[in-house]
Order: sequence, then C-alpha cells, then structure tokens
Amino acid sequence: MTMKKPGLLARIVIAIALGIGAGYLMPGWGVSIFTTFNAIFSEFLGFVIPLLIVAFVAPAIADVGRGAGKMLAATAAVAYAATLLAGFGSFAISDWLFPSMISPVSSNADLSGADLPAPLFTVGMPPLMSVSSALVLAFVLGLGTAALPEGNAMKKVLDNLRSIITGVVNGAILPLLPVYIFGIFLGITKAGQVAGILSTFATIIAVIFVMHVGILVLQYCVAAPFSQGSRNPLKLLGGMLPAYFTALGTQSSAATIPVTLERAVSIGVPRQIAGFTIPLCATIHMSGSTLKIVACAVALMLTNGLSYTPGMFAGFICMLGITIIAAPGVPGGAIMASLGLLTSMLGFNEADNALMIALYITMDSFGTACNVTGDGAISIIIARLFRRTSRPVCEAHTA
Repeated sequence: MTMKKPGLLARIVIAIALGIGAGYLMPGWGVSIFTTFNAIFSEFLGFVIPLLIVAFVAPAIADVGRGAGKMLAATAAVAYAATLLAGFGSFAISDWLFPSMISPVSSNADLSGADLPAPLFTVGMPPLMSVSSALVLAFVLGLGTAALPEGNAMKKVLDNLRSIITGVVNGAILPLLPVYIFGIFLGITKAGQVAGILSTFATIIAVIFVMHVGILVLQYCVAAPFSQGSRNPLKLLGGMLPAYFTALGTQSSAATIPVTLERAVSIGVPRQIAGFTIPLCATIHMSGSTLKIVACAVALMLTNGLSYTPGMFAGFICMLGITIIAAPGVPGGAIMASLGLLTSMLGFNEADNALMIALYITMDSFGTACNVTGDGAISIIIARLFRRTSRPVCEAHTA
C-alpha cells in the first residue's frame, strides 16, 4: 500500500512544529541556509503576486461581464455587499476584542528575524508592476475582453495566463510553502517570540470560528424574509449544512458546487436560478475568506505593536473583496492574492505575510464552508427579486 501524501494543512502544521524545535537546536550555519531560502522565496513570491492578481481577476471579470444582464449585476452586487458586511463586521469585532486579548510579542515589534544570520546570497527579482497597477491592468483587460465577441483570442490568452499562474502556484509556491513557514518559525523561535505567536494563533482561531457562525446566522436572517419557502432562518441554514460539511472536507468552493446547488434547490430556490447563482457565487462571494483575512490582519498588527485606523481597513476591505474573486480555484488562493494588499496598504513585511499564510491555511476549510453556505442565502434573495423569471437564465459558471 502507498501512503497518502499529507495535505497542505498537515504540512504547514508539521513545518511549524519542526521550525519551533529546530529554533532551539539548529546551529548558526544551518539557520543561514534557511535564511537564504526564505530571502529567495520571498523575492519570488513578490514577483508572482502582481501576475497572480492579473491572472485571477482579469479572466474572472471577463467571464462575469458576459453574463445574464440584470440578474448577474444583482447577484454580483449582493455577493459583494455580503463580502463587505463580513469584512467590516470582522474588523469591528476584532478591534473590540483583540486589544484586550493580544499583547505585542516584543517591545520593538520585530518578527522579521533581524538578529538572524544574513542570507548567504540573494537573487534580485523585482516585480514587473505594483499591486495597484496590477489591479488596474486586470480591470482594463477584463472589461475590455468582456466587450469583445465570444471566442475572441484575448479571452483565450487570459484563460491560458490563469492556467500558467495556477500551475506556478500549485507546482512551485504551495510545495515550497512549508519550507518557507519552517524558516519563519525557526527565526521566531530563535528570537524568543514563539510563545506569544502561538498564543495569538489560538486566540484568533477561536474568535474567528465564532464569527463564522455569527455571519452565517446573520446572512440567513437577512435572506429569510425573501424566501419563497420557509421564513425560519435557522431552518434555511440547517438545509445548507450538507454543503457546509462537504466544503470542510474538500476545502474548495468549486468542488462543492454540486452539493451547494442541490441544497439551495431543497430550501426553495428555483433550479434555474440556483444554476446561475451558485456557480457564480463560488467565484465572487468570499465572506468567510474576507472575515478571516481581516481578523488575522488586525491580530497580527496588534501583535507587532503597529497602529491602524478604521479608514485604513475600510480601503483594504473594499479592495480585498475585488482582489480575491476567482481565488477559490487555487488552494489558499485568497490569501495569496491578498498578500500584495497586505504589504501595500497595511505595511506587512515578509514575516507578517508568512504568518498570515500559516494562519489562513490553518482555518482554510472553515472559511470555504462559510463562503459556500452563504451562497444559499444570496440565492434566496436573487430568487425573490427575479421570481417571475421562468426561462433558464444561463449556463452554470464554473469557478
């Protein structure tokens, strides 16, 4: 029998444990090796992030832009509003709770391993463009391609670019990510800060799980008055639980679409409506992911002793809801797509981004489950708004 390869979450957890252990035992020359690897990997990650934004966002906008008119616009608006609600709600709760629960790990708020041995060498890989330039380019290409006739060559180019960058993420970044996380926790342990970081992790995970439950209850309370069947929000939410638990196992919004579709129909959404909204929302509705990223960002800024303002996070949340569309097609895609915004808008450094990746992937299945379960609530609202629609709306989108 062949042993099953551990999943990404298991490899991240193992890397954290090994990094902590090695931090107490590894000599300086060994630390230099991993410091060098992390420096090169960080440069490569910074180079890929703008390409990833263009490759994810542009074809997603091109797909959405050629949809079914008013229904598509309404679904996109409701999904984006739900994502913003989750993001702002997450910030409000995190800003209220975390300051009394989280203390800075050090007086100088430095998690970058400044006292570690310098890299043996570095490879300069400056990004081709800034994150803001990548977003503008993605919108220009996406909207322009949507205006062209079906089957145009530009759409094929964007789809091929998405396939290439997805291959880079799946074939290079994700396999090497545990080594990168190992190096970060090696440095944190050497700096004597690991206890504070692990305590922060436990606090964040517990609070975010409760927030996920709360946002789902809120979404179905909003959707219940629109329902053409039961008006009981808990009954509607209960009908979507099979999709929730399927997403916990698959960790993929796209892979859960068949179950989510059937459960949406079971709670009273007409099949032709659900056949449009569920696959589309698997791409553009990211409440659970946004909630996690915002809460983790607030917690890590408090851990680092960094200041922030509501205005800073307002801009971040609005941009995040756009940047991470189409990310469900890649494991951990949402956090990968958000790294540029974390750096450019919140001032995160290499170590902060690595901790964000570790935190996000640790809770990846819960965020995905929140995303797909909330898709049912959006479908209920759209079904009521377009309840006189009797013809099939469009072919199901895929994420």
